[in-house]
Amino acid sequence: MYSVLSTKYGVYSAPARKLTLDPSPTLSETSASVEASRQPLPRNVILLGWASLLNDVASEMLYPLLPTFLITVLGGNKAWLGTIDGIAETASSLLKLWSGARSDVTTSRKRFVVAGYGLAAIARPLMGLVGYPWQLLSLRVLDRVGKGIRTAPRDALIAEAAEEGTRGRAFGFHRAMDHLGAAIGPLFAFAFLWLWPNQLRLLFLVAIVPAIPILFLVAFGVRENPRAAPPSADGGLKLSLKPFDGRFRLYLVALAVFTLGNSSDSFLLVRAGELGVPTAWLPILWCVFHVAKSVLSYAAGRWIDRVGARPLIWVGWLIYAATYLAFAFATAAWHAWALFLVYAIFYALTEPSEKALVANLVGAENRGLAYGWYNLTIGIGALPASMIFGFVYQSAGPLAAFGMGAGLALVAAALLIGVRGRPDKSPAVNEPPNPPLSARESPPSGGT
Repeated sequence: MYSVLSTKYGVYSAPARKLTLDPSPTLSETSASVEASRQPLPRNVILLGWASLLNDVASEMLYPLLPTFLITVLGGNKAWLGTIDGIAETASSLLKLWSGARSDVTTSRKRFVVAGYGLAAIARPLMGLVGYPWQLLSLRVLDRVGKGIRTAPRDALIAEAAEEGTRGRAFGFHRAMDHLGAAIGPLFAFAFLWLWPNQLRLLFLVAIVPAIPILFLVAFGVRENPRAAPPSADGGLKLSLKPFDGRFRLYLVALAVFTLGNSSDSFLLVRAGELGVPTAWLPILWCVFHVAKSVLSYAAGRWIDRVGARPLIWVGWLIYAATYLAFAFATAAWHAWALFLVYAIFYALTEPSEKALVANLVGAENRGLAYGWYNLTIGIGALPASMIFGFVYQSAGPLAAFGMGAGLALVAAALLIGVRGRPDKSPAVNEPPNPPLSARESPPSGGT
């Protein structure tokens, strides 16, 4: 059965199709996905991946030592630690929305990425020179401000550089490089402090070393075609959800519910210690966890392009629920090691898939704003998530806390089913194909 559309290019006939919930890919779609998976990743994706690796080396060589530095060197306490993390992450989350939206209405996204990495490069070494907790708070906020400025525009750059059939692999590669850097950083810090014991201040200063090549990679390596800034009706910056349809809004609701049950992974380290993993082995466990995430994230990226992002998110959230319940019932140290590896599968399936789905649900003209809302939703939800989880863990025990996280993950998975259709695999219903270039206006310059 055929439907007929009258367009300015003539009459278009196409088979009428029914929207289904993630239909199986056709043979042509599967062949196209396989062919796309053989193509090399775009230059910008590779360079931004290396930038992320180097940035995480610098970040993770310091982050595990911040509590010790604050308490033993600066004379702070746990209250200061909570204040620093809370204010810093809140500032970062709010800026992600602004920077993403702002990058949509300017001619370049790269400038935001360069500025964000630049602020982090300045802030981290200066932490080694502070003498009071409030000074560390100021620099930690500056570091997270840099993250807030660069994250959404960077994700939009990756989405623009990768074609539709390769976005999963692109984000999988980026997350793999990020996690690899997070594994290398603590090992570097361990080796440094083994050679120069108690030289925490010097270690902070050394963090400038990986920051310098990051700035060169992004500033001079990433190539972005100048974009014409889209005109604004009132000249103002739009931060609303009005440009997006119900699918993207429901996706944000599902993400918010899941994030409320997704507490800090520090609690998993606490649980591992309760199960008998020696304190000296916790950094090794953390390193192995990041290596597993790195390897699995890149592998999962290829599956995203073949089966779609949404099914992998759904499976990942179910794995999360099962893993959290298993942590609650675990009784031995080897259970913790095994569960951390299973937990890495959850990360590999969901992190690149969630970002790929954002790009597939929204138009290119609002992609930065969409990533801003995505990161804001996760960032704002993460603040109460850890506070609530910690309170429940302390007052009611691991079964209640981990059970709560598992329950919210299942609710989020149910909500995700409502994000209907498969925009990353199928065009809109009855949408006519683009006419030949000779029959339409020349495409505007843009992209990456």
